[in-house]
Amino acid sequence: MVDDEACIADTLASILRGSGYSATAFYDGESALAACSPSAPDLIISDVVMPGISGIELAIQVRGRYPQCKVLLFSGMAATSDLLEEARLQGYDFEVLAKPVHPADLLARMAA
Repeated sequence: MVDDEACIADTLASILRGSGYSATAFYDGESALAACSPSAPDLIISDVVMPGISGIELAIQVRGRYPQCKVLLFSGMAATSDLLEEARLQGYDFEVLAKPVHPADLLARMAA
């Protein structure tokens, strides 16, 4: 779970753990990417617009290193569409959930 707003990352990670998932909160893309190194994650859930590397860049790097890893992005920013278009031009197509993400919607999307 990656979001530069700690309360969002912590809350969603807690909800995921309460639903039986192993989840860790990260507050920037760089630390989330570094944590992937010892073992490939099954799923990355990330905000799109963050300082440092964006969620889109994180998703592209994770997909490049771990093609089996699923990526779920969420954002409340209008600038997201430009970032998604850039990713599409590079051959990546990511789905983005709108912020605020309701926990039930997040869990349903993860199960899909």
